[in-house]
Amino acid sequence: MNAAVRAVVRVGIYTGAKVYFVHEGYQGLVDGGDNIKEATWESVSMMLQLGGTVIGSARCQDFRTREGRLKAARNLVKRGITNLCVIGGDGSLTGADTFRAEWSSLLAELLKTGGITAEEAKKSSYLNIVGMVGSIDNDFCGTDMTIGTDSALHRIMEIVDAITTTAQSHQRTFVLEVMGRHCGYLALITSLACGADWVFIPESPPEDGWEDHLCRRLTETRLGGSRLNIIIVAEGAIDRHGKAITSDEVKDLVVKRLGYDTRVTILGHVQRGGTPSAFDRILTKDVTTAMNEKRFDDAVKLRGRSFQNNWNVYKLLAHIRPPSTKSGYTLAVLNVGAPAAGMNAAVRSTVRIGLIHGHRMLAVHDGFEGLAFGNVEEIGWDKVGSWTGLGGSKLGTKRTLPKKYFEEISATISNFGIHGLIIIGGFEAFVGSLELMEGRAKFDELCIPICVIPATVSNNVPGSDFSIGADTALNTITTTCDRIKQSAAGTKRRVFIIETMGGYCGYLATMAGLAGGADAAYIFEEHFSIHDLQINVEHLTEKMKTTVKRGLVLRNERCNENYTTDFIYNLYTEEGKGIFDCRKNVLGHMQQGGTPTPFDRNFGTKMGAKSVAWITGKIKECSRHGRIFANTADSACLLGMRKRSLVFQPLTELKEQTDFEHRIPKEQWWLKLRPILKILAKYNIELDTSEKALMEHVRPKRVSQEYNM
Repeated sequence: MNAAVRAVVRVGIYTGAKVYFVHEGYQGLVDGGDNIKEATWESVSMMLQLGGTVIGSARCQDFRTREGRLKAARNLVKRGITNLCVIGGDGSLTGADTFRAEWSSLLAELLKTGGITAEEAKKSSYLNIVGMVGSIDNDFCGTDMTIGTDSALHRIMEIVDAITTTAQSHQRTFVLEVMGRHCGYLALITSLACGADWVFIPESPPEDGWEDHLCRRLTETRLGGSRLNIIIVAEGAIDRHGKAITSDEVKDLVVKRLGYDTRVTILGHVQRGGTPSAFDRILTKDVTTAMNEKRFDDAVKLRGRSFQNNWNVYKLLAHIRPPSTKSGYTLAVLNVGAPAAGMNAAVRSTVRIGLIHGHRMLAVHDGFEGLAFGNVEEIGWDKVGSWTGLGGSKLGTKRTLPKKYFEEISATISNFGIHGLIIIGGFEAFVGSLELMEGRAKFDELCIPICVIPATVSNNVPGSDFSIGADTALNTITTTCDRIKQSAAGTKRRVFIIETMGGYCGYLATMAGLAGGADAAYIFEEHFSIHDLQINVEHLTEKMKTTVKRGLVLRNERCNENYTTDFIYNLYTEEGKGIFDCRKNVLGHMQQGGTPTPFDRNFGTKMGAKSVAWITGKIKECSRHGRIFANTADSACLLGMRKRSLVFQPLTELKEQTDFEHRIPKEQWWLKLRPILKILAKYNIELDTSEKALMEHVRPKRVSQEYNM
């Protein structure tokens, strides 16, 4: 919420508007006085990394009455405020809508009773409201993600990770209750991200007799060698008859039936607190109605496609067991390039979904090199059980490209009878797969379907807006920048110069700059000269004269071969003498490590599941008399996230969209965010708003029968 407040204040001032803080939510609007204060540029500095809300928020009974809203209207009119930005959940935005609908009648009443003058009423004849959804439940229609949801998931996963390490050593079952009165989003994503054995969500209650099914499921997991069971319960969980299912009830069942050592953890308000993550629906009445009428399938569909996909992937991974009849096909999965957090989650879901399809699954160690030298083994369901939350690459990964090993790779494919390859990795995975396609002309063994899943911290693979691992790296950088800035809390006038990874791709530097409140972010894609560096130094010199006495400058590792991190550090040190001092920090490989964020775990899981469904279809399509022969362009694809959809794109088409010399896509969506970075750092620049934001009117969703995996 604070990041949103900061941006509203600064962009408001940039556009020439007078911006006011309203402290304590609607209560402050009703009470007026010192609760409504003018905001300054400096008043929102050092706000980004703070959890909660700095300007306060309060539940307000007064605002629910017309009398209260009359007072609020008068307080706004007297200050000439005609535009409101409301950041909050269901109650806040419903209140804002009522306020807007009544505005004319409130003014008329105030005018009649002498509360305001005719001149004031004329000046304030309209009220514009923009609502931003701040709610950890992610239960609002019209937005895929609400402010606060990602941070809540981070809090939950930190606790789940801590609990799992304890439970592994003690052979325990953990029942975790997460928030979400009518919405199972947090519970569902947590279950996907930690590979839970069972999840209870209000939208889709378990079938009658779930108690037997649950106990059978837990027993199977233990027999498979797992020392740990995790059950997630949303606080609003119910059975098919609308009766509540509590975490204590689930615990008692497990203890009584199975005798397992079982603990309950209720996460409660810990989910609301903490530092916001780097990424940071009104619960539609339709969903509630569907749940009340016990139309649970409709309730899940009304939640939207993303929720539905998550639920289906979860059910596949947790509840469906490999069939006894086999498909006769063999799939191999490998990691290529540098390690990225979330790779293991992608491998786990690839292996398990492959087994569910009846395929024989092979794990290739050490990338294309391992494929060449036969470093391949069959991999089963239980082997990948605990992989979701592990960083790095369990399979091992190398940057080696396959061209020089075509003969050896062909021999391995033939020896192991491989019918399809799923390659999870960075730019080398993309280039290496293009090489395999070239090799098809000489080697028939290479004529098998290939699917590439982008996984790299650099986020530089063409055909996808995001790569697995980039979110984790971004959070690592943001957390580090917060700590570095806080280290100077007692020191005045200090500028930090921080080097990020990414090769030639400036994604990490730009996004970390936005999330960390940087004064500048130097990247290869946006050319800069010594003149620009001079302007930045002068800008920081001016900044030091204000109450904000800290600076943050980010530099992408390969943004310029001559203006190195040392050069920029030396220049700033020299030019800032007597005004500020400098410190530099090269973040290095810590950006590739660490446990994956909830986003990367979930993203990897969904990408793995979707790739297996596609490659299974392709293998069947390319089967001729028991032989697989795939040599068309669309038999080697990259699975990428484009805007809101996961799409398969032929590798040969993506070739045209790639700058191979600098290992980046020719067009990158995030470059459009660069001007915002400069505005928030108080540079006087032009903001191109020619691309009009599309006004989407949220209509009640019709429940369609289609299902997109």
